[in-house]
Amino acid sequence: MKRVLFAAVLGLGLAAPAFADLALATSKNCMSCHAVDRKVLGPSFKDVATKYKDDKGAVDTLATKIMKGGSGVWGPVPMPANNQVSEADAKKLAAWVLATPR
Repeated sequence: MKRVLFAAVLGLGLAAPAFADLALATSKNCMSCHAVDRKVLGPSFKDVATKYKDDKGAVDTLATKIMKGGSGVWGPVPMPANNQVSEADAKKLAAWVLATPR
């Protein structure tokens, strides 16, 4: 019984950071245009992770796009600037998106 309880607590602890970043993405309105596994208005987070998987500067690149917006990379629909997102939160979101399983 103790092993099962320990495994459950450990499993919750490992899932907490991923959930916290999903909560951050939701609170910053990212989920209005994006989803983890499917295109909405913008690309899925899985597609973004795949596109930038070998880019060592991807966290900084994506954090800047999150804050300042961008266009042309994923088609004609521009991503608006997100002035409500701090640089620290933008980097946290970018790292989370890049860690999305492909």
